Amino acid sequence: MRKTLLKIIDFFHPPFSRLIPIHTFRYLASGGTTALMGVLIYFLAYNYILRQENIHLPFVMITAPIAALIIELCITFPMGFLLNKYLVFTQSTLRGRQQLFRYATVVLMNILLNYALIKLMVETLHFYPTIAKFITTCLLTIFSYFSQKHFSFKGGKGG
Repeated sequence: MRKTLLKIIDFFHPPFSRLIPIHTFRYLASGGTTALMGVLIYFLAYNYILRQENIHLPFVMITAPIAALIIELCITFPMGFLLNKYLVFTQSTLRGRQQLFRYATVVLMNILLNYALIKLMVETLHFYPTIAKFITTCLLTIFSYFSQKHFSFKGGKGG
């Protein structure tokens, strides 16, 4: 399975080979796939599973958008971890559970930074929300790549 996925990803690399090393291209392909899957899962969860209705629990109410995000994260978190571990950062010398804990730490940081940056750009700097989301996504993609490379999957060549 790993070899097949790498062949598919690497097939699309030649037009970008002068601009992006294969390792970075694999990261972008894996992350892009995870991000697109996240949007699709979020849409399906919000509209068809939750039917845009909030979840009322005995002591708390979870809004439909947040519940959809939780559902999305339950699928994209392991998917993103596995793609990074087995397709991108394959030479890491860290144990699997160390990688998982560090990956979770970076994901949590991304969630917090995403919230803070969008809030800052929209409410303080008066950016249009879609522009703020785009800028935030670009910044956090760079942050994530280096965090995963030098922290979550540190060690060895390509990791």
